[in-house]
Amino acid sequence: MPECEEKTVCMAGFEEALPALRPELHRYCARMTGSVIDGEDILQEALIKAMQALTSGAQVEHLRAWLFRIAHTTALNHFRAEKGELAMKENILPLAESQQNALLQQAPTHNDTADNLRPFLALPPRQRSSVILRDVLGYSAKEVAECTDSTIASVKSALHRGRSQLKEAALTASSQEETEMLSGKLSGEDQEKLSLYAKFFNAHDFDSLRDMLSEEVKLDLVNMVKQEGKAKVSGYYGNYSKASDWLMAPGLVESQPALLVFDRDDASQPPLYFILIDFTSEGLISIRDFRYARYAIEDARWQRM
Repeated sequence: MPECEEKTVCMAGFEEALPALRPELHRYCARMTGSVIDGEDILQEALIKAMQALTSGAQVEHLRAWLFRIAHTTALNHFRAEKGELAMKENILPLAESQQNALLQQAPTHNDTADNLRPFLALPPRQRSSVILRDVLGYSAKEVAECTDSTIASVKSALHRGRSQLKEAALTASSQEETEMLSGKLSGEDQEKLSLYAKFFNAHDFDSLRDMLSEEVKLDLVNMVKQEGKAKVSGYYGNYSKASDWLMAPGLVESQPALLVFDRDDASQPPLYFILIDFTSEGLISIRDFRYARYAIEDARWQRM
């Protein structure tokens, strides 16, 4: 890893290490918030703080522990602010609609294998953090103390209490999961819009997709770029027009409308990633594409329409 001095990490070292660290940081943030989507928000905020600190000359020796401390503090601040704890292939012709439907018949309809994030929300933040770092991510008690700026004794105490409460919470959440699965429901109009959006995508009808954009649409290509306004966001479809390695299906991710993106060559497997979509009467107002943040799908609660 590049270093500014013998023992301190510079911006180049941070940028080199981040791709490997980001999924691990996201697993932590997702469990702290109970949501892969909210977890990504916390992670992005924490990484901005880290970059600002490094730019201001912060001296960092142990990057992983330092980043977890920032993520930990960011999550705690988030809870306080809420006043409670709540590379592309060559262009290929698209498949015919009948072929797309045949492939989607093979695709799974919901996620029944992901870890349940919600039981962690039953724990107070510091217990939650200790249990996640120790039992989910495999850190030692000493490392957990370093990441949370705490003592080993307090970490062990938090682990003991947190593990007991987590067992009870997991049983309750498991029972709820069996009865409710994903509770979000779309109106008939929203289902029609989402299905039409997926249909246009699979047909490579990008002009029709652009026509669905509102003038004030916002794009978040997670981990890559953010854009705003129809003129700028229209260019987002350029890279997708050069590839056919995907198959889109309308669905829900954590009760939010989304496109589930399957591997066209093996649609029987779970989705590779997802794209959150938000419509209003003005048209498509928000796109949040996780193509470059595929770690988020691993723990997500998703369901095909």
